[in-house]
Order: sequence, then structure tokens, then C-alpha cells
Amino acid sequence: MDFSFNEEQEAVRELADRIFTDLATHERLRQFEADPADDRFDRKLWAELASAGLLGIALPEDVGGAGLGFIETSLIVEAAGRTAAYVPVIETLATGAAAIARFGSDPQCRQWLPGVISGESVVTTALVELLGSPMVPSVRAERAGAGWKLSGTKACVPSGMVANLVLVPASTDGGTVAVFVVDLSSEGIIRQRQVANTGRLEAVLIFDGLSLGEEAVLGSVEDGPTIVEWMVLRTTAALSIAEAGVTAAALALVSEYTKTREQFGKPIATFQAVGQRAADAYVDAEAIRLTAWQAAWRIAEGLPAEDAVAVAKFWAADGGQRVVHAAVHLHGGVGVDRDYPLHRYFLLTKQIELTLGGATDQLLRLGSTLAAEPV
Repeated sequence: MDFSFNEEQEAVRELADRIFTDLATHERLRQFEADPADDRFDRKLWAELASAGLLGIALPEDVGGAGLGFIETSLIVEAAGRTAAYVPVIETLATGAAAIARFGSDPQCRQWLPGVISGESVVTTALVELLGSPMVPSVRAERAGAGWKLSGTKACVPSGMVANLVLVPASTDGGTVAVFVVDLSSEGIIRQRQVANTGRLEAVLIFDGLSLGEEAVLGSVEDGPTIVEWMVLRTTAALSIAEAGVTAAALALVSEYTKTREQFGKPIATFQAVGQRAADAYVDAEAIRLTAWQAAWRIAEGLPAEDAVAVAKFWAADGGQRVVHAAVHLHGGVGVDRDYPLHRYFLLTKQIELTLGGATDQLLRLGSTLAAEPV
């Protein structure tokens, strides 16, 4: 693969980096974190991303988007990870809105995508299954006349308390999976606040016989399994890209701190043990970055990406933990001070590690693939 970006992609990266760096500062993030009741949604940053045209970067031009692709979306996700910003870029840009653009009907696209582009709408996905696979959803969809009724519960729905729309995979009577486009203002939905380890708000969504028309089906019922696999693949790749940003930021803090912190009259960066630990963390961070971008590139090029995404998620889960632990240890007591930004990267790494499968799960996926290959 080619790890370089073209001129247009470089412009997207520079713009995203500038907006996130200017607005997602340590001081502004602390303001969100100071209020336990805050919904952790940076509306000012979200509006600025919309004003810059970044929320529609990969959405079709006929609804007001820029018509670019997953690489450009990933550049925004990486910038969000690097700043630990409180904006729903993965669930909305990398997966939810992209799925509507890819599989949705023309009325669905025209109803929902312009709101995403303008920053007025947040789209999320209900992919997490607490006791199973996203391909076997716990929510049930039953035929009801000319429409459907949804019953069941979804937990760990990212940005579920602020989203306007959610894509819900559900098991049908026919033994397959369908994906439904659900307006979260509809009657028959109960939203319960759920707080992740990072303090970011998620939601438990309870569907109590929610009535939906046939037009709520994304694509077709037959397309359901393909759509779920597509969403899981992109979400997992985006999580890996975000972790590349997280670990890059954690290492930047390590570099600055160890150059200025002195012991015995010398910067601790000059100590051999410190240098070795930092070097190991750098190797892990580079592995995370390279495997994540390889996965993103294969998705963007329409190539088979399942194995590349599993490799990227393994490194994000396994290597990410080593990087942030090294960063905390090299900072000493400062590393666990919540007035210092490193704690955000430590907690976000843990959330990314466990979302949609940790390191062991990815190795099992890769093992199954290798076992199925002819000798």
C-alpha cells in the first residue's frame, strides 16, 4: 500500500488538525468533565466541523457532501483520537451516516444526510451485543401488518443520549438479520443514561413494541447481514485509527515531559531505562498506526479488508495498552493526575480496546481464517 496522502487528503488532515487543536484543548475538555451531568457532546466543535465541510466529507454530493471516501473520514477520526475530543465522529461519520449513504433509499438519504452535513443531526449505531455477536442481535423484529415491531434492549450505544437517529440490527422471524433506521424521538423507545469508563455518555435503548413502517428498513431484509458486517468492519477500523491518534498524543506527552523533568541534574530522557521504555512504546505506536492505515486503505480501495482490520484492532488493543501504561509509568505520579491530560488517553485506550472485540477476539478471528486456508 501507499502510505502517502494526496494533496486533497493533506488539506483535509491539516484542516481537521487545526480545528481539533484549536477547540479540543485541555482546558475546554476539563470544563465538560467538571460537570457530572454534562452529556459530553462538544456542540461548538461539532458545529465548526460542519462549517468547515468535514461532517459531509465522505457523503454524496447530491445531498451536499464532498463525495470523498474512508481515508478522508479516517483523517478526521485520527484527529479526534489525538485530542480525545467529545464528538461522535466514529459512530456518525465512519459508520452511521456512511451506511445510510451506501445502502439507504433515496428518501432515507435525503431525509437524514443533509442534517448530518449541517451538524444538526447525530447518527449512531447499536452494534454492541453484551452476550453474543452483532450478527445475532438480541433485539427482535416481528412483522406487523405492512410494517414491523421492534422489541428488546441494546446497551452501550455510543452517543445514544444525544443522537437523533440510530441504526438497529434486529433478528427477524425468518431467521435473518435486518437493519432498521430508527428515529430516536419515536414513541416506544426508552433511553437510559449509561456512562463509559471515559465519562463519555452512552445509552441503553429499550424498544417496547416500537412500530416501524417498511420504509424504516435499511436496504432490504436480505441485505441485513451484509450491512451489519459492513458497519462492524468500518467501526472496528475507525476505532483502530482513533487509537493511532491516541497513542501518538500519549507519546508526545512522554517526549515533552521526559525532556524537561530532571533527576540528578539531568533530563530523565537521557537515562537508558527511560529511553528503552519510550522506544518500545514508539515501536508499538508505529505498529498501531501502520496497521490501522493499511486497514483503512483496503476499505477505501474496496479490497478484502477483514484480516487487515483484525490485525489493526489487535495492535490497537494489545499495543495500545502497552503504550499508555508506559506513558503513565514514565510520568510517575503526574501520569495519574486527572488535572493532566494523559488520563484521557489511558481511559480512551481501554474503551477502544474492549469495543467490538479485544486482542484475544481478533487473534481468534485471524486463527479461524488461517485454519480455513488450504494447506
